[in-house]
Amino acid sequence: MARSDPIRPDVARREAAARGRSSREPYPQSRADGYLPPARQPVRAVVWAIHLAVPLLGLWLLLANPERLDVPWAHAGAHFWLVLTVAAVNVAVGALMSEAAAQREDARLFLVSLVFLLTAGFFLLHALATPGVLVPGGNAGFDIAQPTGLALGSVLAFVSSLPLGPWVLRYRRWLRGGLVGLLVAWAAWSLALLPPLDRPIGEGGRAMLALGVVSVVFYAAAAFRYHLMHRRRPAAMLISIVTAFALLAEAMAAAVLGRNWHLSWWLWHLLLVFAFGFVAYSAYIKFRREGSTAGIFDAIALGGTARRVRAQYAQALEELVLRLRRGEDTGVLPRLAGAFGLTEGQAAVLGRAGRALATEREVSERLAALVDIGRQARVGLSEGEFVTRMLDRVRQAFGDVRIGLVSGGRLRIGADTYTTGELARPVIRGGYVVHPLTVKGEPAGALEVPVSRTAQDEALAAMLASQLSIALENARLYRELETLFRQYMSPDVAAKLLADPDQAALGGSLKEVTALFADLRGFTTFSERVEPGEIVDMLNAYHTAAVPCVLRNGGTIVQFVGDALLALFNAPADQEHHARHAVRAALEMQRAVDRIARGRADWPRFRVGVNTGPALVGNIGSPELRGFNAMGDAVNVAARLQGLAEPGQVVIGEATRAALGRAAEVTPLGDLNLKGKTRPVRAYVLTARADI
Repeated sequence: MARSDPIRPDVARREAAARGRSSREPYPQSRADGYLPPARQPVRAVVWAIHLAVPLLGLWLLLANPERLDVPWAHAGAHFWLVLTVAAVNVAVGALMSEAAAQREDARLFLVSLVFLLTAGFFLLHALATPGVLVPGGNAGFDIAQPTGLALGSVLAFVSSLPLGPWVLRYRRWLRGGLVGLLVAWAAWSLALLPPLDRPIGEGGRAMLALGVVSVVFYAAAAFRYHLMHRRRPAAMLISIVTAFALLAEAMAAAVLGRNWHLSWWLWHLLLVFAFGFVAYSAYIKFRREGSTAGIFDAIALGGTARRVRAQYAQALEELVLRLRRGEDTGVLPRLAGAFGLTEGQAAVLGRAGRALATEREVSERLAALVDIGRQARVGLSEGEFVTRMLDRVRQAFGDVRIGLVSGGRLRIGADTYTTGELARPVIRGGYVVHPLTVKGEPAGALEVPVSRTAQDEALAAMLASQLSIALENARLYRELETLFRQYMSPDVAAKLLADPDQAALGGSLKEVTALFADLRGFTTFSERVEPGEIVDMLNAYHTAAVPCVLRNGGTIVQFVGDALLALFNAPADQEHHARHAVRAALEMQRAVDRIARGRADWPRFRVGVNTGPALVGNIGSPELRGFNAMGDAVNVAARLQGLAEPGQVVIGEATRAALGRAAEVTPLGDLNLKGKTRPVRAYVLTARADI
């Protein structure tokens, strides 16, 4: 298998961190990190427990049958090299952990490294006590050096499993110095045969038994706490530490209960080999997998350290992606590889990941720009405003994009000039692809997009040109429709018809509306006295003042008939408090007409009728010619009320007055018999001159 394959989980961790993975979220679960599917986890736990139970079962059998099974076997050479080998392994693992602790500035890694280095030192002293190898006889201090080292290591192991603060690292020199001083003092005390190391320590003594019980408790507590860490953040190295501490607890029990130079005594030596050898083997496997010592022990580190490392990886990847997107990749990758201790294979994978992520970012930003173009290409934007907005947004994602529109049959973009015939299909010029912008299938402009940044450049440029063509065509069509529609109807009606053309179909619906009728009292007499041109001037002046009053209050001008107009409120668009808006429009109309007619006593004045009620509202006419209108008793009554009003008055019906509530100041006209009505209609003259 290629070297780059095994390190993919590590690269995945860095990419996940770069994309904003929560700092509390565990590393990606994979077999390389010691993770197994849920279906296999119970099986693995049972097998693991059996492996730990077998040594305890063997110790029990040996101690229960001392004469038959716990036979003596004395071999000084085997003992010396066995203990010396374990000490050497501990020194190597402890040194690697110490280096990792210094790189990561992590207190837990530092304390775990002290566990290995401390036990290595005492193991070396124990090896020196092997009779007949370096010294002629035994030495009590050297004899119990190994159990003593295990006991001190249990304390450090438990402390390392606790949440630790930065104070540990502040005293690391003192801790290291104290460890070395302790080893030197122990060796000197033992060689000098000073009490209590001047005589052999009895097997199974109370002091050793108490030391063993305390050590087993510390190792078991440490193993349990590291097991909880593994559940939160599955990793093979954490399993190795849990197993090692569990085996060390068993080794301590065997050391206290076993008999010197018997099989029970050799058992705890073998347990030490497996305990520390297991951690060393896990570190070796991870080194073979990743090709570097960097990150081997990261799983043991404190949560804060893990979050900081992920943040550093994320920052490094972000910097790499940023430089790649700017085209400044020269020298960046080697510098990052050196900063994080990556091998050549890991650096290559990181480079590929960075380039892939940079390309993904480019594509994502460009797709987001296309979405924004579709969102902004809506009604209400003029063509010039549309082009300016689109160009600003597109350049953020696509770079140096240029847009030009056809004028007089020719197009100029920068220094390049095109004819409409040259825009029939996309062309590539000097690192740019030029796509035509079309309206109704005809060239209307061109788009120049750089195409040297990602493999998807040309496809994205084509999508951009298509999106801009649609948006440009929409803008121009809307401009034409708006010019046409708004000459005949209110903005609400125009907007609804543009959004839902089916509303222009023949038919209607029954809904409550407020109808406003207005005409000029005395218009016929005025027309007989003046020239037609003056009539037109008067009508234009009045309607120019009256129509904005209706539109400003949300009304729809349904029709003009000579000097009269009909406006509807709450149709076709729903409108809250439509009666109040209609009355407000009527009062504003009267005030506007008063200002225009001031000084023109011969000009007629508006009289207005307003009524609220149900009406059939919709498009009425033929398939060839139709118009928006309202039919019903409420509209007819509004027309009759307008006929009753005096010039400058606003007459409202009973339903309108009820909708206005106390805000209306009115003068009752009583119950009126209106033409076409079988029942009397109650009406009111609106006397309030302020806005309602």
